[in-house]
Amino acid sequence: MNETYTAAFYRGNRTFTIERQPMSNPKSGEVLIQVSYCGICGTDMHAFHGNMDERIGFERIIGHEMSGTVVAIGKDCNNIEPGNKVVVRPLDHCSNCPACHAGLSHICHKLKILGLDSHGAMQEFWKVPAHTVHLLPDDIQMDLAAMIEPLAVACHDVRLSELKKGEDVLVIGGGPIGALVALMAREAGGKVVISEINPHRTAVLEKLEFDIINPSERDLVVEMNERTSGKGIDVVFEVSGSQAGVDAMTAVAATRARLVLVAIHAVKPKVDLFQFFWRELELMGVRVYEPEDYEMAIDIITNGKVDVGSLITDVRSLSEIQLAFEDLDQNPSAMKTLITMGN
Repeated sequence: MNETYTAAFYRGNRTFTIERQPMSNPKSGEVLIQVSYCGICGTDMHAFHGNMDERIGFERIIGHEMSGTVVAIGKDCNNIEPGNKVVVRPLDHCSNCPACHAGLSHICHKLKILGLDSHGAMQEFWKVPAHTVHLLPDDIQMDLAAMIEPLAVACHDVRLSELKKGEDVLVIGGGPIGALVALMAREAGGKVVISEINPHRTAVLEKLEFDIINPSERDLVVEMNERTSGKGIDVVFEVSGSQAGVDAMTAVAATRARLVLVAIHAVKPKVDLFQFFWRELELMGVRVYEPEDYEMAIDIITNGKVDVGSLITDVRSLSEIQLAFEDLDQNPSAMKTLITMGN
């Protein structure tokens, strides 16, 4: 085994440094993974912009949308062996809080996110708790496998929405997560429309054969009412993180619609509660994923049920991580950048 390996550290002020780190063996209950790919997500961009400095500090290896191969295991790592292809569900729970006791460890009151609260996958080798590891089939493409984590988000969101075949669906926000939610909603049988103002993202979504409305050019509420003969939308996913998106969420809703809040809002939005009373709406928050969502995402990507590869904009080496983040800031057409560890 190598004595040292390469890792990228966030140092604040939109800066990463590439450094060599000493290799160490996994402890009991730990798995050492050789990372193949790691995607850059919206949370990583928040960290890059300095919005999470108080939480992560200036000595953090970030990243959690990954794929890799097990190279070593500690004691008590049942059913995991060196050579296994894997992904990591980057949630470390306390096992003691009310949420954990209720079987909802993914929303643990003391939840730690790997890649934020501890080191993440932007490094050649990553040690993680064994309970976070999901096994992959041997023939899976490892670049596509790095899309399992964000796809699991979409699986969770659509599953909790209880979307039924034939229902009208609006996804507000067509970024990477919005696109994946739309793909899963369509896979579940929904009649999906996406609201997106970025023409570059629209071009990607059109290739996936989605019906897209630009609300800066067309009245979204009027359009949805016309398309549904005045009924409105049965299931709305708010993925934009904007006040305009929240306004649209309630305005387009059908009677007893389910409104699913996917985006993290930096500022508390104003919500039209009168619409909840008037049409008996249901609002649900959705956060991360549960083990079954990961297994669903693995099955979907393994069997090519949805086209996640079209969302991968480019692949950069770990040595280019600074440029990769800077380019994502400046490139309006970017959807998903993967960092390869070169193995």
